[in-house]
Amino acid sequence: MENADICIHFLLGKALQRVNQVSKAKLATYGVTPVQYALLRLLWERDGQYGHLLGERLLLDGATITGIIDRLEQNNFIERRVDPNDRRNKLVFLTEKGRSVEAPLCKEMDEMNDEITARFEEGEIQRFKEMLFDIGIRGKNRS
Repeated sequence: MENADICIHFLLGKALQRVNQVSKAKLATYGVTPVQYALLRLLWERDGQYGHLLGERLLLDGATITGIIDRLEQNNFIERRVDPNDRRNKLVFLTEKGRSVEAPLCKEMDEMNDEITARFEEGEIQRFKEMLFDIGIRGKNRS
């Protein structure tokens, strides 16, 4: 199909399929999904966060973020610890395994980004990211 004058929904869906396919292949060796990678990135930036705040930052509901945290914990990438300031809450921390995969996973995802955007100039890539942000984040906040 060569006609680019197609429904935006269809085009975004096909683009997402391609990005998912490449990113899943890059992360599969490490047993991490793209959304799990996104959560790990937040912990690499600042370890020891509340699960519900990680969910808010990733724009995920409570049930979804709980499932992601559960799977990462089962695979020993993270652990939950009681908050010493409020024993009713738990904080999410990286394990040694979770810390050890930062460099290789970031490398894989950088390679994925390069592969997906190889045919575009830097200005086009930046504008594309801004457009996706406007559609997915800002647009949601306007509703």
